[in-house]
Amino acid sequence: MFDIVTAPTRAKLADGRELLFFALPGHQPAPVPDRRPLPQFDPHQSELRFDRTTGQWVIVAARRQDRTYKPPPDQCPLCPGPTGLTSEIPARDYDVVVFENRFPSLSGTSAVGEVPDGFVPVPAAGRCEVICFSSNHDSSFADLDPAQARLVIEAWRHRTSFLMAAPGVEQVFCFENRGEEIGVTLTHPHGQIYGYPFLTPRTAVMLGQAREHRNRCGSNLFEDLLAREVADGSRIVARSELFTAFVPFAARWPVEVHIYPNRFVHNLLELDEAELDDFGRMYRDVLGRFDRMYDAPLPYMSALHQYADTDTQREGYFHVELMSIRRSAVALKYLAASESAMDAFISDVMPESVAARLRELA
Repeated sequence: MFDIVTAPTRAKLADGRELLFFALPGHQPAPVPDRRPLPQFDPHQSELRFDRTTGQWVIVAARRQDRTYKPPPDQCPLCPGPTGLTSEIPARDYDVVVFENRFPSLSGTSAVGEVPDGFVPVPAAGRCEVICFSSNHDSSFADLDPAQARLVIEAWRHRTSFLMAAPGVEQVFCFENRGEEIGVTLTHPHGQIYGYPFLTPRTAVMLGQAREHRNRCGSNLFEDLLAREVADGSRIVARSELFTAFVPFAARWPVEVHIYPNRFVHNLLELDEAELDDFGRMYRDVLGRFDRMYDAPLPYMSALHQYADTDTQREGYFHVELMSIRRSAVALKYLAASESAMDAFISDVMPESVAARLRELA
């Protein structure tokens, strides 16, 4: 069990955005003044538009066109910036850092409210944060030592608690995109944390299925799926006393692994200390297997599905979904017309064969 300091050291960036340093025991963050000539941060940079054909919100964030795009390593804005002139993180070094995104999709505190009548945009309230897993530019989450990984999890928990209590936030989503094939423009090991002002479409569908299952079977959908995957066994990748990693029966992506705690919880905040330690171990284990599949590191997306203990989200079971578009050593799976236009996924590989391959890579 790790001795983790959870209270962050707070600082401000030159444009007024918040910056939080999370430190390992014995490490004292030492931010320096951010001396970049940045314009004052505008929290009203984007808007929501309601698509009546699908009943879904679309985020329009045109200012994101100006965000940093594939800078050379010596100009990475996520590396430490000891001069206060070069980086989003003005400090000589750091362990884990969270800061408000300079080019957010969501910002501000107003609630969505009623769906507007006609072609009327509403402010895209919410919050978008960046989380840097390490100051080492050439590292990855799989490379983190156990204590560093646990510190990232504590930062996720801290921000989850804060955002779940924030006005107008309906869903908290921690995620990582890794690899240029996924669309990553900054290679420094980092993820993002979104506080959405609405339930995302996939979450709404999953919760709807869970409610139907509860009404029909009297039990939790996710608990039953996990039990059936364990009983079947053919798609299990790794299993401990506290967590299970498996390729789902109806996997949509060429490489897809879900990580579930073995007991029902809604979110990271409900895991106990032993579960948090084991979660970090299992998460790094699966990512390490990903990187051993081929000669080059696997591009992936990581999605932490978290839920609030409310009437509308009570059936939600915390889990992580890891996905990659790489379908072989030389080929990628592109989301073409069937997937992108119709949301009808076509899988090119058998889930059982992917699970068997990942089991071999222990």
